[in-house]
Amino acid sequence: MKETILVTGGTGFIGSHTTVELQNAGYDVVIVDNLSNSNENVIDGIEKITGIRPAFEKVDLRDFEATEAVFQKYPKIKGIIHFAASKAVGESVEKPLLYYRNNIISLVNLLELMPKYDVKGIIFSSSCTVYGQPTPENLPVTEQAPIQKALSPYGNTKQINEEIIYDYIHSGAPIKSIVLRYFNPIGAHPSAFIGELPLGVPMNLIPFVTQTAIGVRGQLKIFGNDYDTPDGTCIRDYIYVVDLAKAHVCAMARVLNPDIDSDAIEYFNIGTGTGVSTLEVVKAFEKATGVKLNWTFAPRREGDIEKVWGNVDKANKVLGWKADTPLEEVLASAWKWQCALRERGIM
Repeated sequence: MKETILVTGGTGFIGSHTTVELQNAGYDVVIVDNLSNSNENVIDGIEKITGIRPAFEKVDLRDFEATEAVFQKYPKIKGIIHFAASKAVGESVEKPLLYYRNNIISLVNLLELMPKYDVKGIIFSSSCTVYGQPTPENLPVTEQAPIQKALSPYGNTKQINEEIIYDYIHSGAPIKSIVLRYFNPIGAHPSAFIGELPLGVPMNLIPFVTQTAIGVRGQLKIFGNDYDTPDGTCIRDYIYVVDLAKAHVCAMARVLNPDIDSDAIEYFNIGTGTGVSTLEVVKAFEKATGVKLNWTFAPRREGDIEKVWGNVDKANKVLGWKADTPLEEVLASAWKWQCALRERGIM
């Protein structure tokens, strides 16, 4: 039997898909989530896919005693994948202290408890936001690209947490860490038992696309058509959430393998390596689903980065991982999920 892995924020979008892939790889999983932006019913979906119900503890990681109780209850935990965080850019601008409290204290508590309970490795959920708007010569952006001043408190918490992990390991802490800098996760599990379910109006493109297609939203607004890109709309690196989840399994195997001579902290970009514009996504969705979208151009949105996509050669070579699901297939999975939500009377 493989090791037990603690997945924080495991009922969320990426956390639930990663739990599925960990279980498929033979790991035991303990999920910790305070359910502030997710639903416990997600665990039912995970069980339907894998046939295994992960252990679940409703815990707020800011609570040190409650967090320690999890390690006491599950003494076999050897690795952590840390997703749990507040993640809305706009909200972080309005409520910065909430974001600093949630996103930083939770990590500090976990790191402090790891040596005490012999937890060997932590995979940290970071973001390409740490690169800001890369200069043209730094596109596609590599792990060596300069870290730029964050454009939001949310982005700043990612940078600060990366620094906290580095400083802790540099101090001699007996742990290893892999920092995964994601680009833009999209799609849903092909079973349509789990997927992205944002509360309220979606902040991300794909849920807004699918909700517009099914009639929940009246119209999709594409913010800006005058950027310095081939079609004038922003460019992003959209990665299938299942491919992203598999990267975490590869990373966990690496940090827990004592025979691998690696740095105590490593950084990997997790994306496709290809930039796709907002307009290209809309057209690909229409082609994949046969559904015409009601969309229009709108003025630029403050804080949006013009174009960013990743160089993912390091993850491909070192982790032995690659994101290779075609975009149309990914968008079709998102639509299947949206239709399943409608069938269940959810949206």
